[in-house]
Amino acid sequence: MTDSLIQTFEIDDLKQNLHLHAFRKSLFEHGLFYVREDETIKNEHEKAMHAVMELFENGTAEQKNALKHLAPGMRRGFSDLEAESTARITKGGEYTDYSMVYSVGLSGNLFPSKAFEDVWTSYFARFYAVTNDIARCVLQAADADLDENIDAFLECDPLLRFRYFPEVPENRCAEQEPRRMAPHYDLSIITAIQQTPCANGFVSLQCDVDGRFVDVPPRPRHMVVFCGAVAPLVTGGRVKAPRHQVASPSSNQRVGSGRTSSVFFLRPKPDFRFSVPLAKASGLDVDFTENTATFGDWIGGNYVNLRSSGTYSTSSERSGRDSRSDILDP
Repeated sequence: MTDSLIQTFEIDDLKQNLHLHAFRKSLFEHGLFYVREDETIKNEHEKAMHAVMELFENGTAEQKNALKHLAPGMRRGFSDLEAESTARITKGGEYTDYSMVYSVGLSGNLFPSKAFEDVWTSYFARFYAVTNDIARCVLQAADADLDENIDAFLECDPLLRFRYFPEVPENRCAEQEPRRMAPHYDLSIITAIQQTPCANGFVSLQCDVDGRFVDVPPRPRHMVVFCGAVAPLVTGGRVKAPRHQVASPSSNQRVGSGRTSSVFFLRPKPDFRFSVPLAKASGLDVDFTENTATFGDWIGGNYVNLRSSGTYSTSSERSGRDSRSDILDP
């Protein structure tokens, strides 16, 4: 599977049920597709990216520390380079994510200034609306079986995480550590990604297709959409939730390999209840003995938080967690 075989769709076409056969094929076979951006979301992304990259590259240690949430596990504000480890979360290794992150949600956000807040609040709202529209098309096309209507289901618990992947040092090149971020599927309904290219042409985002990881390159004025682990749970397992990873460049590709990825996780409310047997049959990593579990139980029981001391705690050991499922998202 190459870039040319990953289907591209227009949101307006999907809303009108155009190209339904091709759309279902993308959902059922791979759970991955591109969506063309409009000028509004493109411009919002560029303004937000400029603001946060200024913080990442020129912010003082004091400014960044002020943006770290006091409640461990809350995905808000700033996370240092290598402060998180998807590999440990997924039990796939000990290496850290070679990225720094800024996160926002519906509430509890931390902003360095009023101007920054205005830019990011506007960006979040627009990205939420776009991702919501895409998710509605996915659920309708796949004939989702919900206890409530789709609109009510999509009044949910979104999270936006902007990741900056700097050029890796020699010890994080592919010859030493092949990944910047470990393979994982997203705990979301869908995940929409606005990614920028590496200056040297290296493609970092990869998706597992039929047992091998293939490149998912950035395309101008397009978003990448991955169906998350919740999608198969509300479609009888028909929609795929693909694993994906962020690859490291080789040593001769190291220079010019920096990139950014703005990732919107559209997640259900914590009380969303799903079938445990269906989750297992869909290849998802769940560890419950009951027939059903809630999304809050799942995300809280499986994820851990990487602290600055290098120690980890389960969600039951953390203090200060609010009622939302805002814990570590890869």
